[in-house]
Amino acid sequence: MKYALIFVSILFFSCQQDTNKASKNEAQEKAIKEKEPEVVIPSAGDKEINLSEVKKLQQEELMLFLENYFEENPERRFVIETDFGNIKIELFEDTPWHTANFTRLAKLGYFNTTFFHRVADDFVVQGGNSDKVITHKFRSKIGKYLIPNEALPQYKHVYGAVSAAKYSEQNVSNASSPFEFFIVESERGAHHLDKDHTVFGRVIEGMDIVQKISEVEVDDSEWPVKNVGIKVRVLD
Repeated sequence: MKYALIFVSILFFSCQQDTNKASKNEAQEKAIKEKEPEVVIPSAGDKEINLSEVKKLQQEELMLFLENYFEENPERRFVIETDFGNIKIELFEDTPWHTANFTRLAKLGYFNTTFFHRVADDFVVQGGNSDKVITHKFRSKIGKYLIPNEALPQYKHVYGAVSAAKYSEQNVSNASSPFEFFIVESERGAHHLDKDHTVFGRVIEGMDIVQKISEVEVDDSEWPVKNVGIKVRVLD
């Protein structure tokens, strides 16, 4: 009987430990789920920034903000780094809203979280999106605004043109998405896009890299089977 009582006590103590351990684990898991993770991303420089420091833009303040940003940030040439090599682009002075927006996103480090996510052979390669959580957190923080169309007759969708993507639904003004851009890869150009999309830059070096990207294997949605990551930094 004495040994039986000892055995029962040990069994009870062991079960109690298991119960306490399980409760502790559940509490820890709950705390982890409830805690909002701090999102820290690399900027275009060597420092790190927190998304809480990014100004969220509203449509009504957009034009004045971009015009001021354009004047205060004179960078016009950028390099898009990929595993295939580098693509150097130059942005135009007379498309200030689009140029300022791209410059801001590049300097914030937004594009560094994205891919060339659409590759349409003999047409365009499109960048500025990804399936990463951080990309969508970034978009939410930057703001849900549209950039008014700045299409100019002197800038066509020729080979090497850098142009802004746009949302097709309920967009009669052809306003641009602030997040996605594309490079015309077809040597014939893509002139059916003229006026509907804003050409705001051109490739000055690296169309051979664009060509290599245009040849990657894609799925039915034109998304590369192997992600083509990008990093955009100021050239000068």
